[in-house]
Amino acid sequence: MIYATDFLFIHFCMLCGYGVPGFLLPTVFQRSSRISYSLYDDQETAITQRGAYEESIMKPSIPLQPNKPRGSGSSGGFGAGKGSKMSALKEQAKAHAQILRQDGVVRIDDVLSQPLVDELRKFVYTLRDTAETEVAEQKVERRHRFADVLLRKNRCDLTMPLTELTYRALHALLCESPVGPTLQNLLGEDAVLYEFSCLISEPGSDRQVIHPDTPIFGDDNEIPVLYTCFVSLQDMTLDMGPTCWMPGTHTKEVHESFQIEIPTDGDTVSPKDQLLQTKESVLGVLPKGCCGIFDSRLLHAGTANRSDQSRAIFYVSFKNPKLGYPGNPASIRPDLSGKLNLRQLQKELKSIHQGKGSIALEALASKQI
Repeated sequence: MIYATDFLFIHFCMLCGYGVPGFLLPTVFQRSSRISYSLYDDQETAITQRGAYEESIMKPSIPLQPNKPRGSGSSGGFGAGKGSKMSALKEQAKAHAQILRQDGVVRIDDVLSQPLVDELRKFVYTLRDTAETEVAEQKVERRHRFADVLLRKNRCDLTMPLTELTYRALHALLCESPVGPTLQNLLGEDAVLYEFSCLISEPGSDRQVIHPDTPIFGDDNEIPVLYTCFVSLQDMTLDMGPTCWMPGTHTKEVHESFQIEIPTDGDTVSPKDQLLQTKESVLGVLPKGCCGIFDSRLLHAGTANRSDQSRAIFYVSFKNPKLGYPGNPASIRPDLSGKLNLRQLQKELKSIHQGKGSIALEALASKQI
């Protein structure tokens, strides 16, 4: 039997170019006993040490600045008339999509209102406490409440249910802000909802290693895989563990260099470390209700939470409908996996917002475990 911890470590090794250790392959694929948590903890220690080393050799990161295309205004589109608002959102989306294709990451401000964010943050922490109790008491399987996360100590990836509150959050994000049109511009209206979750980082969580979420598909860098939208549920500070992104690293050429850890041709520094030493990086120091959208192929890492505050990031990911498995396990409840695309979701959310309800979403919600 293959367990989640096995998948997580193998997934980490493959994405980061380390290769799967020979000792682990027979453990996972040739016998049914579970890999020990003590072994996994040893691997997390090694990952933590590597993350600290990478932080020491990288150039200082600068905060990711908001993209403010023409016509965006200070309110991100709130309060405009329906026709002019939709037109403005589409124009903004084109500008955001252009930045994403070029840099692999963009910041869009004010995608959720302050009251909605406060309500959502409170809901998330209550949901986490309930989920932990349900799992501990074996009322539900862990996979129905939590996804695997790189460096699990003081971190969790809490998958979201369909509720009246999450409908409102998704409607604001995908129908009233530039996020929905931006994703449609990049992936088309058939883009598949692949992830629907919340990352929570507690004080003391360590820095992750730099990694992509998915590999490169094809030879020309023109095939996007996933786009993920991180929405901050509090004002993010530098010491709260913001995401570190390396703009422009979502290409085949960069990935090939990133996978070479051993010095070549007499070099004293490996191509991977040379890349980390020379590339610029940005931090997702996002104000409450603001988001960072990034290409899943982009090199990035969650940084250490050195503050005394818990940090929560609500997020969704949409997958290229032309691709099958993207190379990254989905952070979504199993009963929602593969069930919705962007067009369907926007249509149903608008119907709910107009007071008409949604037979499709209500059917999915009624089957939630």
